Amino acid sequence: MPGQHAWLPVIDVGPLVTNRGDLNGVARAIATACTKSGFFYLSGHGIPEALGDRLERLSHEFFTLPVEEKLALHMQFGGPAWRGYFGLGDELTQGQPDQKEGLYFGTELPASDTRVARGWPLHGANQFPHIPGFREAVLDYIDHATRLGHALMAGIALSLGLEAEYFHERYTQDPLILFRIFHYPALPTADDSGLWSVGEHTDYGILTILRQDETGGLQVRSGTEWIDARPIPGTLVCNIGDMLDRMTGGRYRSTAHRVRNPGRSSRLSFPLFFDPGFDVSVQPIDPQATVEDDAHARWDQTSVHQPGGRYGDYVVNKVSKVFPELARELFTCEQPPDDGRRG
Repeated sequence: MPGQHAWLPVIDVGPLVTNRGDLNGVARAIATACTKSGFFYLSGHGIPEALGDRLERLSHEFFTLPVEEKLALHMQFGGPAWRGYFGLGDELTQGQPDQKEGLYFGTELPASDTRVARGWPLHGANQFPHIPGFREAVLDYIDHATRLGHALMAGIALSLGLEAEYFHERYTQDPLILFRIFHYPALPTADDSGLWSVGEHTDYGILTILRQDETGGLQVRSGTEWIDARPIPGTLVCNIGDMLDRMTGGRYRSTAHRVRNPGRSSRLSFPLFFDPGFDVSVQPIDPQATVEDDAHARWDQTSVHQPGGRYGDYVVNKVSKVFPELARELFTCEQPPDDGRRG
């Protein structure tokens, strides 16, 4: 039974956003949260509440459209950029269909962009519905949340005793930004139904910044228990991903989580995944440190500490397992030149 009254820490990150105030105090709070839970709430995050409310209203409008109108934006039409709509049950977690539908977005790039011209997966133009204001709201939210991601990475660097620009200089000058809008229908009230809005998992990248509506349903693993990450008005939820786990040698562990819509109405969530640049190789901060591999305790029984190539290849492999029927849409992309940003 998930803990009904357990709360994750709330951190005022205003000093990081404004670069004024007690930065070291925020860094200490982040260090505590990352070592104890891997999840925390963000207040003072700087994303206008009116923007979030507008995005939520427009998203409800989209998901009430006839299915044929939504399918006109299907991800199969997005090519290697993998942008657009997917239907209920199309996305898999641990091989099982999630009980959600959604829209995939990312940094908006023109066809003339070198990465798009080379056919890099996960790069390109977005597909937007013909709903007035939708495109503007999505791109505005991505811009705000990306700036927040950069500020949070400075705080995480400070929390590890590093220079504030450590991650920016090595991994996130040009981060891979993946933004999702998820719509979860209400599920049967009985927990033994076997249905999950999203099954247990950890996130691939560095940070996830999540806006959720008032419905709730996000659960975070804490030892052998599950904690309800209930919505707190005016806050966002942040969690660390597998690549930060790798960089810190397990000091900051990515934490398993899942979603089950407990309400009688549908649920919306808006995660932005702030990931390393597509063409960088993620390395441990201290290559000489001894790492206690926790693969046996992870949800997928795999290690995040094995050396690998560039992050883009890693994440493409992961996403291909989430959408196996679309994997053929991912083209082999040209290897970029080594420009000194490879971790």
